[in-house]
Amino acid sequence: MHSAKQSGSPSTVLAGFLHFDLCFTVWVLLGALGVFIVKDMHLNEAQKGLMVAIPVLSGSIARFPIGILGDRYGAKNVGIGLLAFLFIPLLIGWLLPVNFPGIIVVGLMLGTAGSSFAVSLPLASRWYPPERQGLVMGLAAAGNIGTVVANLSAPSLAKAYGWHNVLGQAMIPLAIILVAFILLAKESPNRPKDLPLSVYMKALRSADMWWFCIFYSITFGGFVGLGSFLPLFFNKQYGIAAVDAGFLTAAAGSTLRPLGGYLSDKIGGVRMLTVLFTAVALLYAAISFLLPLSIASWLIIVLVGCLGLGNGSMFQLVPLRFTKEIGVATGLIGAIGGLGGFFLPNVLGSAKQFTGSFTPGLISLAVVSFLCLILLRVLVGLHRDWRFSWNDKAAGKELAAVEAAALEEEIVVSPE
Repeated sequence: MHSAKQSGSPSTVLAGFLHFDLCFTVWVLLGALGVFIVKDMHLNEAQKGLMVAIPVLSGSIARFPIGILGDRYGAKNVGIGLLAFLFIPLLIGWLLPVNFPGIIVVGLMLGTAGSSFAVSLPLASRWYPPERQGLVMGLAAAGNIGTVVANLSAPSLAKAYGWHNVLGQAMIPLAIILVAFILLAKESPNRPKDLPLSVYMKALRSADMWWFCIFYSITFGGFVGLGSFLPLFFNKQYGIAAVDAGFLTAAAGSTLRPLGGYLSDKIGGVRMLTVLFTAVALLYAAISFLLPLSIASWLIIVLVGCLGLGNGSMFQLVPLRFTKEIGVATGLIGAIGGLGGFFLPNVLGSAKQFTGSFTPGLISLAVVSFLCLILLRVLVGLHRDWRFSWNDKAAGKELAAVEAAALEEEIVVSPE
């Protein structure tokens, strides 16, 4: 007889994908509508960057508590509550004549959609064994295609109906996905129940947790930050109309996260990240020259593709390292990763505001990516757990056994 993890739950993976896709669409919606909002409110460059970065910040902060709540009370229950909450900011943005402080408040509330990460991934992950984590986590998290949905649809709808009405229209798919999630999502019987808080605290004290946070701030932070800011970048740098900027940004939207997870299952997440961090640093540096649009657009498409692959690679490693505390691990790592997405629009917006060019901001991103590459290689050299063999099934099982033994010891010490 097969265990739940061996049999799996395709409907739950689909539910996780739909939840993440809808939430990701809502999460970057203000960025997709940014050109219209900026024109309506007469915002300066720094205000533009802040407006599209605020949802990323609140989503990042929310991920950690949502991860703990999902572990304690069930990811499905928490996921339903999250979707229901999103009706509130959409109603406010649709029906009220908000000013700049008002749109910041709406952005803070919409940003909670970003915490879907800490719901969708643990929900799907717990149904599958270690050797399939890269692919499964990649499929569930492929919902980051929501950036494509938002940037393709929102500018055209805003041009036809106004940006306020787009927020109202977003409630239609929100209601549909809420019903689908309720019907499709299932909690795995393997979900740990009533874990003592000390287990989470122990995970937070792990150095690996914080290294993962730093690396994910490059891959996911770069992905979501660019997804929010690129419509404004294309419009300001190349003078492209809002709708055309949306289409170009959608072209840069990555659907490669599952492939990144699958390849990492085969060759190892560390190997993949080594190649990808190198490529990301070089691409940021090349884009900083602000080449003609015909060249720059392709460089950006490849860059976002590499970031998407990197997201899949990161979460091939996370379930192997943190088998029991997957909720708090995805919550915290996702939170810090999202903070990278908060800083990126502010760095680019401030660079443009104070120097008149995006170049200094892009060079800064290239340097940070290169420093993370060096850090990754140093960790591989110093620690056994960072060896290339992390893709190996036996290594994954060994790590899972170590984590299980540590958990049992912790529960004996802290029975409450």
